[in-house]
Amino acid sequence: MTNKKFILNADDFGMSKAYNRAVLDGYHNGFLSSASLCANGKAFTSAVNEIIPECPNLGIGVHLNIIEGRSLTKAPLLTNKRGKFNNGYLQLILKSNNNKFLEQVEFEFRTQIETVMNYSKVDHIDSHVHTHAIPNIFKLTAKLAKEYGIPYIRTQYEEMYFVPSFKKHLTLKYPPNLLKIALLNSFTLKNREVVREYGLKTNDYLIGVGYTGLMDNLTIEYGLKTLDEDCVAEALIHPCHYAISNKDQHYTEFLITQNKELKDKISRMGFEITNYKKEQVM
Repeated sequence: MTNKKFILNADDFGMSKAYNRAVLDGYHNGFLSSASLCANGKAFTSAVNEIIPECPNLGIGVHLNIIEGRSLTKAPLLTNKRGKFNNGYLQLILKSNNNKFLEQVEFEFRTQIETVMNYSKVDHIDSHVHTHAIPNIFKLTAKLAKEYGIPYIRTQYEEMYFVPSFKKHLTLKYPPNLLKIALLNSFTLKNREVVREYGLKTNDYLIGVGYTGLMDNLTIEYGLKTLDEDCVAEALIHPCHYAISNKDQHYTEFLITQNKELKDKISRMGFEITNYKKEQVM
């Protein structure tokens, strides 16, 4: 008997009311099981007051964010003079050996975690643009997860797989995603040791790096087809409730949550659709 778990997680919860509505509809009318909440999101108040109370079994995570929007603390090494984050991913990697920088990251992370926990129980931690995967930042994230009693922390190991679609592979979005897989997989090899050190839990596989900006029902299906052993596989999406245009990627990702045929295929592959909230009590 297999023990294969699948979690469909909406990142960027709280970023806008359209993202929030996608979480609500994805939960009630689809198979969205989990969402990661941005404490500094423009629609955070709406998320905690209007959406979370209507989704009692939704798994809630903290979507740590030090790369977009405004900080919740004074962090001059992270922000410009207006308090907006101003470091790219490479800058964050380079600065992650600076102790003063890490102190400001930790204070900002603490504030974001506590802001979310003031309104909801939290079962996992991840981050916007995978910034917490940077090894030195991951260490302090794991420390905070242990301190605040948050059992799961996302790692980003993704198996290489290919969707039978020339369109997806000929786009300029695809080659950089291959570099992301290589970088994040290498980080994960280090970060899993930290997970064990702190007695935390993590997903075995992530789906959503290789096809960042290209996610749809096929990328989920073919990603899961590569996994034939017992595991916890998490797919991350960025769903938005309405389409700005016919090619709106975030609306396409919302439609994943509504795809009953995909849900049936996932079950036939032997995966139980769950979330970290449910796994925490098992």
